[in-house]
Amino acid sequence: MIFTPLIDVAKSELFSLARITKAIKSSSAHLINRRLGRPGRVWQTESFDRVLRVSEKLDEKMAYILDNPVRKGLVSSPEEYLWLWIAPRPEPSFARLGR
Repeated sequence: MIFTPLIDVAKSELFSLARITKAIKSSSAHLINRRLGRPGRVWQTESFDRVLRVSEKLDEKMAYILDNPVRKGLVSSPEEYLWLWIAPRPEPSFARLGR
């Protein structure tokens, strides 16, 4: 997953990566457990995450993620993978926090 954190207006700062991943894991775990009709853990405590600071690396990471189902032999092209969703890339915002 690649995303751009939003601004927490109340704190005048970006939402932290830890806060974002906790929210994603929590809501998805509840949905998964409801669908499977069971309680319990779904996700590992730790996650493998990276903050991308150089725009050239973004295209490289996107290609890597899109090719994961192909490398695993699940599909022959990323477009065939049912769980693939790509949101439009937002325009960069150079607005300062707190403005």
